[in-house]
Amino acid sequence: MGRRATPEVNAGSMADIAFLLLIFFLVTTTIEKDKGIARQLPPKQDEQPPVDIKEKNIFVVTVNKEDQILADNDLMDIQDIRQAAIAFLDNGGDGSCNYCKGEKDISSSDNPEKAIITVKSDRETSYKTYIQVQNELVAAYNFLRDRESERLFGFKFTKVKNAIATGDYKGNEEKAQAKLKEIQALFPMKLSEAEAKKSQ
Repeated sequence: MGRRATPEVNAGSMADIAFLLLIFFLVTTTIEKDKGIARQLPPKQDEQPPVDIKEKNIFVVTVNKEDQILADNDLMDIQDIRQAAIAFLDNGGDGSCNYCKGEKDISSSDNPEKAIITVKSDRETSYKTYIQVQNELVAAYNFLRDRESERLFGFKFTKVKNAIATGDYKGNEEKAQAKLKEIQALFPMKLSEAEAKKSQ
């Protein structure tokens, strides 16, 4: 009895199938866009004379290349930054802030309108730590804005702001926007960033 010839698989169309699958996946795959920090830069202004800012009104947060955080000359963990920033912003050292609930320490910030937070980071600081520091500082502003918004209007600043941004706000949006601006004026976000430097 003779040997039977084994049937061969026709591989001629395999290249076509692979090509079609490649095109299918290229067309149907969505690529995630990188997300950054939402910051609105101020409009360009004509040159103005330098403003004299008291050193006590500046809260300096420094992050080195080992991701160690120094806030107002104190070594801090990331979870302590928010509370330190709240204490600085809410201090009311000059007595002009009647809604501030801080310690009224004359060696700290005068009032929220004069208080500035500045972040200095090393070029080798990890992105994760940098973002965490930024988030904690923004959260400090949001905490104080929520507190005043609930006291004055009975709603949380962040909740209404997010609802307006996503289009889910039910009510008079113009009135809500006016109230949000009023709260932002009580605690204006003065968050600056020094140019990143590489440590030696």
